[in-house]
Amino acid sequence: MLIDNTDFHFPGQMAVYHGKVRDVYDFDDSLLLIATDRYSAFDRNLALVQHKGELLTGISRWWFEQTSPIVKNHIKSYPDPNVAWVKKYKVLPIEMIVRGYITGVTNTSLWHTYSQGQREYGNFNLPDGLHKNQKLPTPVLTPTTKFEKYDRPLTPQEAVAEGLVEAGVWEKAKEIALELFKFGKKTAEAKGLILVDTKYEFGLDDQNNLVLIDEIHTPDSSRYWHVDNYQQQIDKNEEPDNYDKEYLRLWFKARFDPYNDTTPPTPPVEVLDELRRRYIYVYERLSGQKFTPNDGDPLLRIKKNVLKALNKKG
Repeated sequence: MLIDNTDFHFPGQMAVYHGKVRDVYDFDDSLLLIATDRYSAFDRNLALVQHKGELLTGISRWWFEQTSPIVKNHIKSYPDPNVAWVKKYKVLPIEMIVRGYITGVTNTSLWHTYSQGQREYGNFNLPDGLHKNQKLPTPVLTPTTKFEKYDRPLTPQEAVAEGLVEAGVWEKAKEIALELFKFGKKTAEAKGLILVDTKYEFGLDDQNNLVLIDEIHTPDSSRYWHVDNYQQQIDKNEEPDNYDKEYLRLWFKARFDPYNDTTPPTPPVEVLDELRRRYIYVYERLSGQKFTPNDGDPLLRIKKNVLKALNKKG
């Protein structure tokens, strides 16, 4: 059974917000993040993928545990395979996107802006003559807005000038983001995967310390390629094998204009199953554990487990 949407009414719940992929239940000083099976790309929901929410939660959980020595995160507990119970922090209204390669098909991707002629990005410049999917000499940071209807690329100077983040906080967030990416890239390569690029989100605690929030290094927020055949694909002028949401994003991009066409095509079942297989592959390669999906009605299971956690908390 697929999880398209949730509509729970838990004791102590103050509000609920339905994001692109997660449904967020507000409990004043904490949040309940329920990962659904929604697939979102090009700022719209386009499909449902079996067990996607469960896989996202599991992959993010593994990475939160690995990176906790680098930066504090918002996790309190995991009441259910699809659910993360997190502490609420003041959210920075920017997304810190670190890129190790020049790639992508969305309007905010580095390859799109580069192919349109942009060379200056505020805190770095790119030379002429780069090719799509090419490794960059050093990872670069390209922030975007978070709470606007459509993600908007920013330079660090714009982020500070617009009051989105203080200069000191920006510098610290930049330092942590680059350290997380360096660790993530090294860790993924040891598992046979290339961490191509990723998105980090941060909050601030009462002492103005940065806290890692949302998710980390999932196939929804990151790109993964194979270490073994990356260069072979590049040499053949072919796309690298994408073990992330880019697999389905490329399928849509080849069949309609996601920014102008109203009605998207419906992906065949075999395409959705292949995306699911690739997410499972990432989970198993990283964690070293076999993915065993939970049977039965996931909504009933989530409700039962959350109520149990609430009773224990109370």
